[in-house]
Amino acid sequence: MCSQLTHSPSNKVCFYTFKIPEFTSFICICYSMSNNTNVIHVQVSSVGDAQRVPVHLMPCEIEHNGPAQVSQYFHATTKDRKQEMTVSFRGRALRGQELCCPQGYTGVVLKETIKPGSDQEDRTVMVTSVFDKMTYWNLETLPNPDDRVVMAMDWTELSEAIHGPVED
Repeated sequence: MCSQLTHSPSNKVCFYTFKIPEFTSFICICYSMSNNTNVIHVQVSSVGDAQRVPVHLMPCEIEHNGPAQVSQYFHATTKDRKQEMTVSFRGRALRGQELCCPQGYTGVVLKETIKPGSDQEDRTVMVTSVFDKMTYWNLETLPNPDDRVVMAMDWTELSEAIHGPVED
């Protein structure tokens, strides 16, 4: 089962939740997916090989697709009074906070295994990494409850309240 949580065409970020039989529920963050309705096939067998990694959701597009020495060069400073972090990335101030995946969910990083020929074709992805929390960064301002990413992380609880079983 896959349900789209929120779609933000302005920055091309989509959040999905889905369940894989015999596994936990997952949250998937997809970039540059088209606005067309197509199917995303997840290679379930890749879940077992996925490593747990730290995840940073950046407020910019980084035109690089490969390994980077993030832990060596990307060091955030945390303020004691709040869970806010600051860092400089390419000369720009970023402010962020750690967001946990909703209870019962695991975040996944996906890699497209077969590049589609057009936006109309279905997509096939494999799980390369998993995470239970991520650092969400904004350019020069702190993340706030009205940010789409923060609201998407809260959506699963609201969705369960709306669509879950009714107790007497």
